[in-house]
Amino acid sequence: MSDYYFQRQCRTPFSEAYIILGDEDKRVGHVDLHYTQGLIYGTLIVDNDMSEEDILELIEVVDDELVVSADMPREDFVVTVYKGSESGVYSDDIFDQGNGNGGK
Repeated sequence: MSDYYFQRQCRTPFSEAYIILGDEDKRVGHVDLHYTQGLIYGTLIVDNDMSEEDILELIEVVDDELVVSADMPREDFVVTVYKGSESGVYSDDIFDQGNGNGGK
């Protein structure tokens, strides 16, 4: 079992976004959590090819460390998983500079 760590990127009254770090602080992926009445939706993006077993383990860690600790009413936790990698971070500053390539 890998150790995972979470760095919160943002939080609203009903959602949160985290970068997921693993061994040696290597980025593993990203998770967005959205809290609705009774249902919690997660979007999990894993950066590397992970086995089904590893993905299920990561979802369990997200559930135990983030979802349960949010202390929101819960009937189900529904997670959609994507495999991919970050290709850039874009903000108004980049477009104000006339450079729309993610700062690269």
